[in-house]
Amino acid sequence: MRFGQFLLVAVLAVPALGAVAVAAIRPDRVARVVGTVAAALTLLGTLPLAGGDHGWFGYGPRPAVQPWHQLDLPWVPGLDLRFHLGVDGISWPLVVLTALLTLLCCGYTLWRVPDGGSGRALVALLLVVEVGILGTFLALDLVLFFLFFEVVLLPMYVIIAGWGGDDRRRAARKFALYTLFGSVLLLVGVYVVVAAAGTADLVTLTGGAGLSRGTQLAAFTLLALAFAVKSPLWPLHSWLPDAHTQAPTVGSVILAGVLLKMGTYGLIRVAVGVAPEGARWAAPVLGVLAVTAILIGSLVCLAQDELKRLIAYSSVGHMGFVLLGVATLTATGIQAALIGNIAHGVITGLLFFLAGAVKDRTHTGTLAELSGLRETAPRLAGLLGFAAVASLGLPGLAGFWGEAFAVVAAVRRGGGLWTTLAVLAAIGGALTAAYFLRLLRQVTHGRPSSAVGRLAPGLAGAELTAWAPLVLLALAVGLAPALVLGYASGPVDALVGVLR
Repeated sequence: MRFGQFLLVAVLAVPALGAVAVAAIRPDRVARVVGTVAAALTLLGTLPLAGGDHGWFGYGPRPAVQPWHQLDLPWVPGLDLRFHLGVDGISWPLVVLTALLTLLCCGYTLWRVPDGGSGRALVALLLVVEVGILGTFLALDLVLFFLFFEVVLLPMYVIIAGWGGDDRRRAARKFALYTLFGSVLLLVGVYVVVAAAGTADLVTLTGGAGLSRGTQLAAFTLLALAFAVKSPLWPLHSWLPDAHTQAPTVGSVILAGVLLKMGTYGLIRVAVGVAPEGARWAAPVLGVLAVTAILIGSLVCLAQDELKRLIAYSSVGHMGFVLLGVATLTATGIQAALIGNIAHGVITGLLFFLAGAVKDRTHTGTLAELSGLRETAPRLAGLLGFAAVASLGLPGLAGFWGEAFAVVAAVRRGGGLWTTLAVLAAIGGALTAAYFLRLLRQVTHGRPSSAVGRLAPGLAGAELTAWAPLVLLALAVGLAPALVLGYASGPVDALVGVLR
């Protein structure tokens, strides 16, 4: 087995074995330490996967699904199913992001465990979720992709229901029901593709693999709806605000940071790649839905009075920009979607960490009860301000590139429809700035409220340790977008080539 193949297995096996070890160890804190070490080893294992045969910072063009490393073994010979894993420039940034956020969340539990259950159980569940998400990004067999996609459902349900807020069980049920609905659509879509093509191999299927136009239209419809639920994309988004609001801080970070990306990644890798004719047919509808999500998400945020709910609804708008980029079916647009995914994971993960810190200290998330934060906790207010301006798309920070490139891609697509969508998306970007500035005015300015007035000014060392990597990444990706775009340029160009 080559070193790259060993790493592909290791990044799945280490968190899985870590989850088993955490569940078996009795002392709670020791178990959390073991889980954090497993998450750290997983992150270390993901970094060398970028090497391949092109060097650490190679940017040359590559075929659509030509993995840097892959492992292809017989799995169910009777059904011609294979245990096929691989990583390329489209999936690798998401793999690293998943491993990083899981490590930060596990490490965060060493300092604070939310009410509702044991810390070791929470860490074990986080590691199981990590296995499912990493497997989704690494799978190059459709059936294997589906199985990893489903691994996430039950542990995330338990995290919300076990450690969430007062209305956690209703939010967890809603999350599960919506996700199961999407899973049924995904299963049918996978069956349609595999039955028609005679293979589940994504490398072979990318480009259509001889599928008829009718099959591609049906498959794309089913797959796109399934991934729209997970992303979530308007109007299938209503589970998201409840889940985010009720989930514990680490649950919200994983949900926003990487779980939503399973949907947008699947849309690019599976739906668009396997059914390009269906993607071309549905592109105008996807564009309209994307801009609708941007505008509605922004308007709802302008009316929100609860901190975590506002951040949750902001994800609807940000995912709208990702969908708009994908809908253009251009290299610029898909690159916008990919960097938008990474930026959203980094920045919104940081926002939910900060929102959790504010709620833990003040015991409220109502904006009207959080005024004057900069007077009593200036460091916390400063970090919240940084995350907010990064999320609204300030140039020089990570959130700028995805939104800007999506609008540029729509303009370059040309025609009355796409030009109109670009203009409306730009207006949505302005509204994004408006609601984040409103958030900062209400929370950080003014006289300290009774809940804020008793806050200690400092930050815990564990908080700074968890937040610092996200702050640095928001700066690094904003100043050097090639850290993401350079790796993806070859696969994206090849994927766009099969769409023509």
